[in-house]
Amino acid sequence: MKKNILLLMFFAGVLKTVSAQQLPQYTQYVFNNFLINPAVAGIENYTDAKLGYRSQWTGLNGAPVTSFLSINAPLGTDFTQGDATAFPGGGESNPSSRLYTQYYQASAPHHGIGFTLVNDKTGPITTTNIAATYAYHIGLAPQLNMSVGLSAGMNHTNLNTSEILLATPIDPAIANGNNSQWKPNLAAGVWLYSAEFYAGISVQQLLKQDLYFSTTTTAVNVSKTVPHLFITAGTKLYVSDDVTLLPSVLIKEIQPVPLTYDLNLKASFQDKLWLGGSYRHNDSFSLLAGFNLSSFINVGYSYDFTTSALNTVSNGSHEIVIGLLLNNRYKVTCPQHGY
Repeated sequence: MKKNILLLMFFAGVLKTVSAQQLPQYTQYVFNNFLINPAVAGIENYTDAKLGYRSQWTGLNGAPVTSFLSINAPLGTDFTQGDATAFPGGGESNPSSRLYTQYYQASAPHHGIGFTLVNDKTGPITTTNIAATYAYHIGLAPQLNMSVGLSAGMNHTNLNTSEILLATPIDPAIANGNNSQWKPNLAAGVWLYSAEFYAGISVQQLLKQDLYFSTTTTAVNVSKTVPHLFITAGTKLYVSDDVTLLPSVLIKEIQPVPLTYDLNLKASFQDKLWLGGSYRHNDSFSLLAGFNLSSFINVGYSYDFTTSALNTVSNGSHEIVIGLLLNNRYKVTCPQHGY
């Protein structure tokens, strides 16, 4: 009975007009900004693939569980075969160090392409997003780049009625069984980056969509998707040639809820190990850690300590991300243009 009550709470929240974030949230987005901004596609001169899994609010039945695959790559031989910021291959130098970045030059104009597959299950509702991305990168100054990107795809929303216990056999909110829906989706973004800072703005869910599970679209059971605005920025601060601090911020605007933000700090040690912390306004504190195991694979893990009212029933949130650096001709172990 308790499980069914919790599922109904989640279900009721989806059926009414939006009052919270509709898209999955991530703690390690700062190491994969491609998830929130399509302009990041192709920023590195290797193919960047990431697999992620997030279990949010563990201990609470029906809480969100998210898994994703993202992959992006550059196109254009002037960039992929002769990246101006890459030292001769071998991977001996630390791309995060002051020495490595002092000769930074804007990358050659090039294209970027990408693909994302995100599956998010909350209670009886499962949402799957499939999207393809295109971006174009240009140099604005000798050490400054800008890129613009567009992502287009489809959202599939499915309601599993077997997980719902109703007070009446026929509930008007799900009458007639319109429980599997496909909707188009668009996102766009701009990204500004150099050796020591980045800033970006993006909008996801540009196309507003009606979302309801009944063919009778009365006011009581109509829900709508709304655009999500993300503004982010970060910089590098050099403690020494081997230790780098990377503070960053993410601001989110999702009408009609109040503006919210994340504050993040990552410390990188010789590009082998990184540790970090994050604060999400009125939601959680997080600890993050990761290893760059080689020029082919890296692993990151984060744990969120819930500070909202859900901390009475939640054991926090776990997130793990595995990254693969494919076609990495310079054998670098961390991003040169990104973070």
